[in-house]
Amino acid sequence: MSKKSIFILVIGLAIVLGLVAYRLMVNSAKEKQGGGNARGGGVSRVQGKVLVGQPFSDYLTLTGSIEANEVVELHAEVSGIVEVLNFSEGSEVSQGQMLIKINDSELQAQLAQARTKAQLAGENARRAKLLLEKEAISQEEYDIASADYRSAESQIQLIKAQIDKTVVRAPFSGRIGLRNISKGSYITPSTVIAKLANTSQLKLSFSVPEKYAHMVKIGGRVNFTTQGDEQQYEASIYAVEPVIEANTRTLLVRALCSTNTSLIPGAFANVTFPLETVEKGLLVPAEALIPIQNGKKVFVLKDGKAKEVVVETGGRSESDVLVTKGLAEGDTVLTSGVMALRDGSAVNVVLK
Repeated sequence: MSKKSIFILVIGLAIVLGLVAYRLMVNSAKEKQGGGNARGGGVSRVQGKVLVGQPFSDYLTLTGSIEANEVVELHAEVSGIVEVLNFSEGSEVSQGQMLIKINDSELQAQLAQARTKAQLAGENARRAKLLLEKEAISQEEYDIASADYRSAESQIQLIKAQIDKTVVRAPFSGRIGLRNISKGSYITPSTVIAKLANTSQLKLSFSVPEKYAHMVKIGGRVNFTTQGDEQQYEASIYAVEPVIEANTRTLLVRALCSTNTSLIPGAFANVTFPLETVEKGLLVPAEALIPIQNGKKVFVLKDGKAKEVVVETGGRSESDVLVTKGLAEGDTVLTSGVMALRDGSAVNVVLK
């Protein structure tokens, strides 16, 4: 290699080393400047909030439905022609009131026939008894005559029961709905005559997730609203399903609510189920919480610097989160610019 080549190579190497040294000096200066800021050389301006204990109520928002106290579809037990229609659509009916009567002329004829047979069987049984007393017939013959009479009487009772089934009566007092039949209609036991509902007391049915099932108490109160109605209604829990629904992992709950003309059975309800009430809850703005691998953390003001604190949280409102562990009343929580802070960063806090 010639001296000229060696000279050029040395010059090039010197230039490269100079550039590397310059870059290292620039990076070192930046790191020192950054470190100075972290140690207090630069002060970050952030907002903060002094924690003050305040009442906090946690709750679940669930869906439910309004139900009538009692509701039933009315059916006849026998088939036939409707002879009497004794109710008006939408009217109030009383328990035991006759609603419809099915033609029973055939059954009445059968009853008359059965009574004639029973009368004859009764006379035969009376004669057989007299003959038995005179030892003119055997005990077996008397027993047969007596059994024939009892059988005839039973037949009368059976036909009477069938005649009773031709009358459909209201099983309880309530309001009857729209009828599906008319006078003269032929109906069968599968025919729905109308629907009868007792709305003297309304029920609210809703399901609570398995996680909160242990918080359901008989006598506990819940609030609810219905679609198109902003009024808040209250209901008291009176019954709980004994087992958790396996498919949905929820517990079915039923509560009684006061009667109100604006509430209609079958309506959808938005239910507010209370979970817990804290007298002095520490509420932190949601933006102050920073997710970490094993939970959440916040920055608090400590001696003019940001201090990192791991916290545990509970329920939340629209904008705040309840902190259950890690903070104390009087702590100043940093609420803005927290993502750029480091533990020990100097801060200038503006309280809000």
